[in-house]
Amino acid sequence: MSWRLAVGGLLLGCLTLTVHGVDKAKKTVGEFKLSDPRDGKTFALSDLKDRKAVVVVFLGTQCPINNAFLPELARLHEEFSPKGVQFLAINSNSQDTPGAVAEHARKYDVPFPILKDVGNVVADQFGAERTPEAFLLDPSRKVLYRGRIDDQFGVGYFRPGKPTRRDLAVAVEEVLAGKPVSVAATEVAGCKIGRLVKPKTEGSVTFTRHVLPVFQKRCQDCHRPNQIGPMPLLSYEDAVGWSETIREVVAEKRMPPWYADPNHGKFKNDRRLDDDELKAVLGWLDGGMPKGDDRDAPPPRQFPEGWVIGTPDVIIKLPRPYDVPAKAPKNGIPYQYQYVDPGFKEDRWVVRAEARPDATPVVHHVLVFVVPPGQFYNPDDPGQTLCGTAPGEMPMMLRDGMAKKIPAGSRLLFQMHYTPNGKPYRDQSSIGLIFAKKPPERRVLTKPIHNLDFILRKIKIPAGADHFKIEGDFTFKRDAVVLTFMPHMHLRGKSFVYEAVYPDGKKEVLLSVPHYNFNWQSGYRLAEPKRVPKGTKIHCVAHFDNSAKNPHNPDPTKDVSWGDQTWQEMMVGWMDFYYDDGAS
Repeated sequence: MSWRLAVGGLLLGCLTLTVHGVDKAKKTVGEFKLSDPRDGKTFALSDLKDRKAVVVVFLGTQCPINNAFLPELARLHEEFSPKGVQFLAINSNSQDTPGAVAEHARKYDVPFPILKDVGNVVADQFGAERTPEAFLLDPSRKVLYRGRIDDQFGVGYFRPGKPTRRDLAVAVEEVLAGKPVSVAATEVAGCKIGRLVKPKTEGSVTFTRHVLPVFQKRCQDCHRPNQIGPMPLLSYEDAVGWSETIREVVAEKRMPPWYADPNHGKFKNDRRLDDDELKAVLGWLDGGMPKGDDRDAPPPRQFPEGWVIGTPDVIIKLPRPYDVPAKAPKNGIPYQYQYVDPGFKEDRWVVRAEARPDATPVVHHVLVFVVPPGQFYNPDDPGQTLCGTAPGEMPMMLRDGMAKKIPAGSRLLFQMHYTPNGKPYRDQSSIGLIFAKKPPERRVLTKPIHNLDFILRKIKIPAGADHFKIEGDFTFKRDAVVLTFMPHMHLRGKSFVYEAVYPDGKKEVLLSVPHYNFNWQSGYRLAEPKRVPKGTKIHCVAHFDNSAKNPHNPDPTKDVSWGDQTWQEMMVGWMDFYYDDGAS
């Protein structure tokens, strides 16, 4: 028996739990009693018979979509509880202990009871499948609505501003008004509830021998504590608890996240599972998830403590904290810029750099620029971009013999993009730097390729256009070596291509991203640096979908111009390279 299953069995005796089931024919919910781990208080459905309606929402602690909806659930509770509506949350995940449930509820200030359903008994009786999934019950405990809270957040997308329909709120309003619920069921986006399972003890594909090496290679860079992955995948218990979600995202090839067309280019950081790795993970799931012999497991991966890049030589913080409001003004929070003098009296060569958000939930991106003495901030200057972080991108770690230059006396400029989420935060983000021990052979530069007419708003993306093209070019005036690409667009971004046009007229696609994802902005690092002769043009082609077919689209009825906010647009083809005539 696994540790998690054993603990689950012990906890069953520690919590008050009674379930009489759901009458599927009448769609009614029977009695149940569950306890809130925050204070041990028990709640029974029969205690709520005086309420006009009860909203039961199944939640977890680590699902990103689940957590994105928590501020909205708090608002709904505030809006409807004075009108006689009771909100209850139920956590049925086997991997979420009562302590974790209590800690999560306190962290997110959940203002209504959140109850632990050990053994997923209540979830089974409701037929709940995902977090967050909502059920609306009338006074006779009939299920009048089940489904999503609204459509603001989904798999791979979010809608800035507001959803197109507040499904749960509309259903509650209709019940309070004595009207039939107009839409009784909607599809739910979120993580699968981690139900208790009894893994097999033996099998031809085991976790320790076959699956753990795949997780170490492909998953654990992100899926470990304090990294971007929402849940850890370090242990057998982690994998069993998330087995159904793992099956879904791996089979659909949503994870590991990788958006480059494999027909163009090979990349050092390609995260995709190869055929053998995919077969191993799915074979293990299909075979009953046997653990295997601990002696077959590879040694645990060793990760740097604190910083991904290792211990920085210097850590530089924003000089002044910034207070991020709970709610953004109508036009969003403008990018915030802060200069800092690092006090470098001589040239510094940076081989690794990591921008670290402080208030992670509301920091969309951090970009740090180098502004040498006597110069002004110019993001178009290839020597000024130092590093940054955005959803999905990893720190800058250059190859041996390469570095970025910070000239003596330079200032660093932090560009901060904040996106409020309903809760106030104070942010003081930082950057960690590791320097070369000796001057490098190559100076790495970063060029943003764009379209000036688009920046100047001479070009707009028309309302309703589903395949609108914008192009940009950069021509090398010296022989160069290309290292990395990072396409950047906003919510209407559809696809992005980098093409080399050589002096002899030959063309070559270096990177194609046919399905751009704003929520995972990867840098694509060439497996072998690409040498290009003087006169080579890098041609970027971006397509945008400003139609109603795009679930990310904030408003398909409006033309869209260049702008900083996510509901506006950008087209930037970031590219790292060096000139093939030495560092300078």
